[in-house]
Amino acid sequence: MYKERCYDKTFMDMKEEYPEAIDDKKDMNYEFNMDMCSPIMECPREKCCHRYICHEVPHVIPCNTRIINHHIYRHTYTPSYSCCEENEYTNVYEPKCC
Repeated sequence: MYKERCYDKTFMDMKEEYPEAIDDKKDMNYEFNMDMCSPIMECPREKCCHRYICHEVPHVIPCNTRIINHHIYRHTYTPSYSCCEENEYTNVYEPKCC
């Protein structure tokens, strides 16, 4: 029932150490608890509370539309007929007498 860490003080020990406290209260009938101990400092306990805080971060994503116009030239060949004429001239000289 008694804790090993506690130091028990009897009424006589208390009267010797603190006579003024006992003498002031001599009219009153006090019962002293033999289990009474001075406070014991324990190791501190720590509670850990996890908090989750959500942040909305807006992102701007530029979207560019590129229009590429493809101009396709289809080449067709239509013959255009023509005609040409050449004339050749030849001079013939007969022998002369003279």
